[in-house]
Amino acid sequence: MSRQKRQQNLIGYLFISPWLIGFSVFTAWPFLQSLWLSFTRYDIISEPKWVGFANYHALFTQDPQFWQSLQVTFTYAAVAVPLGILCGFGLALLLNIRIKGQEIYRTLFYIPSIVPAVATSVIFVWIMNPQIGLLNGLLKTVGIIGPNWLNDPTWSLTSLVLISLWGVGGSMVIYLAGLKDVPLSLYEASLVDGASAWHRLKAITWPFMTPVIFFNLIMGVIGSFQYFTNAFIMTNGGPQDSTLFYSLYLFNRAFRYLDMGYASAMAWILFVIVVGATSILFMTQKKWVQYGNN
Repeated sequence: MSRQKRQQNLIGYLFISPWLIGFSVFTAWPFLQSLWLSFTRYDIISEPKWVGFANYHALFTQDPQFWQSLQVTFTYAAVAVPLGILCGFGLALLLNIRIKGQEIYRTLFYIPSIVPAVATSVIFVWIMNPQIGLLNGLLKTVGIIGPNWLNDPTWSLTSLVLISLWGVGGSMVIYLAGLKDVPLSLYEASLVDGASAWHRLKAITWPFMTPVIFFNLIMGVIGSFQYFTNAFIMTNGGPQDSTLFYSLYLFNRAFRYLDMGYASAMAWILFVIVVGATSILFMTQKKWVQYGNN
């Protein structure tokens, strides 16, 4: 490497050094530190004590709440992610139709996705109140007695799934951007051939949109495994641990019980689960995702 090339590289590294330092101090080092802490018993007050694989052994063999939190999280991901993709894609198709006031409708459906999660949770606690809530009030007008949404183990997780649809406007915008890349000439040719709306969706729209759907699927899966704020504010894991999400249980072990070693082990198990789930999805993409060069 020439001297001039080395000087150029040095200047480049100097420019990105603030990011490198920040990443090393605030991301890479805590990441590696948590791996070491997962093999210790650490309560913040005293020094970490090496216990080997004891935390992992206790998680898999002695902690029923660990398995309950995994079940709740996987159930939520299996229902909320496909439902969110379906609703977001459906809204995008509807809002892609040229009608008067199209921009206003797009804005109205997008705004809920940028409302802070805490504010959304507080609003829905009131909306789903069994006595004075707006939702049960509307159901009562049509002769239906609404359930105790957030305080009934049968309905609590379903309620959080329904609330997750409140923010589909974010993915809707991504789908709308993807729909703009579908060539209009293909739609015009299909109309000449007499193709129905369903056949146009199946043969033209769907293949072009699969990369966008795949992106939202990956982000949805990762987000569902990190689901925390709504459950923490609205149910705090109850009733009867029916909404005890994995991230919420991890938070309780770390900051309520100050069992940092145990929580670090949980964090690494979550890391492995997320990496495994995304890897499986990436392995399946060749079968259904169609890129431009396919």
